[in-house]
Amino acid sequence: RENSSENILSSANRLLLHEGRLMLAESTRLLDVYLFLFDDFLLITKIKRNKKKYAGSDTSLIPVCPSLTPELQSFIREGGFCTVLDQPIPLDRLRLKNVEPV
Repeated sequence: RENSSENILSSANRLLLHEGRLMLAESTRLLDVYLFLFDDFLLITKIKRNKKKYAGSDTSLIPVCPSLTPELQSFIREGGFCTVLDQPIPLDRLRLKNVEPV
């Protein structure tokens, strides 16, 4: 859902608690995702790799937010990016349960 009046990541009161890579099982395939757990919602993003190489450009000079994990900083410097996969999941509506590995 588009909401042009507010950027969901712009709240000054929102805290990033954890972030990391995960394989998401979608009906018939596995999806490489990157999760951002904030204090009020879970954001699932799809990892995209830029297929074009930037000729003659030094990607190590790309500014990256220092609060991101070194893994994500490195991925962004290599031309990768994350796109939001679905609407953020409010933590008060989220249920977790253990499942046996397939």
